[in-house]
Amino acid sequence: MTRRPRLLYVTDLAYQARGRRYCDEDIHLTARLREDFDLALCHPLDAAALMDAYDAVVVRNSGPVLTYQAQYEDFRVHAVRSGTRVYNPLTGRADMAGKQYLLDLSAEGRPVIPTVDRLADLHRLPETDRYVVKPKLGADSLGLHIVTADRLPGLVDGTVLVQPCVDFAYEVSFYFVDHDFQYALYAPHPDRRWQLEPYAPTPADLTFARGFVEWNGLAHGVQRVDACRAPDGDLLLVELEDLNPYLSLDALDDTARDAFVTALKDSLRRFLAE
Repeated sequence: MTRRPRLLYVTDLAYQARGRRYCDEDIHLTARLREDFDLALCHPLDAAALMDAYDAVVVRNSGPVLTYQAQYEDFRVHAVRSGTRVYNPLTGRADMAGKQYLLDLSAEGRPVIPTVDRLADLHRLPETDRYVVKPKLGADSLGLHIVTADRLPGLVDGTVLVQPCVDFAYEVSFYFVDHDFQYALYAPHPDRRWQLEPYAPTPADLTFARGFVEWNGLAHGVQRVDACRAPDGDLLLVELEDLNPYLSLDALDDTARDAFVTALKDSLRRFLAE
């Protein structure tokens, strides 16, 4: 009998995320993946010790690595040295590597929220009464502050990003498996970020989102492109999540959810075959 591929699925089922239940999503996904793969779950702090016994490690809702940065770096080093396959691959250029990419993309004139990391560069940002300050290694709004200009000198120390507080119409997320678009969800009420509804993207919307997925260069994996609709009607990138994007599968109907799971299984098979 042919041996089925063995996956180590990394998740923190106890992580408390505001407005989301990570554990429900991973319980559903692992139940479906077990149909095609032999699978075990582990906490992110245990992944480095266990990974060698599996054909691949699937990093899913593992929580912000800011809370266990040293252990995460050990995990990455061990995976590279041992040749263990990690999904998403560890070559991502976006949130997986911190938020330096927002500075780089902003400097290139790409459609992102204008971003700087030095007080001397504040003139590059649009005039505003309020600024968003967030850690370069942050995630899930950890360490994020909305402040007035007079508070910036005490916060901007090279470890944080500074952006104008954009008065956007809504936030929208585009979800991809490999380079294939799967679905889009948006929060029609800006003060309720995680009350999501299906969103029908325009061709221009998809061109916007695909541009960042192509820039990232991951041949395999799940990515979420988060954007906001600016006052002028254009989309601006908020975040490109390529490490462990929450998928909001509970906001999909059965047909869309099944289609995503099928795409994920197919992607994992291709990843393991290479």
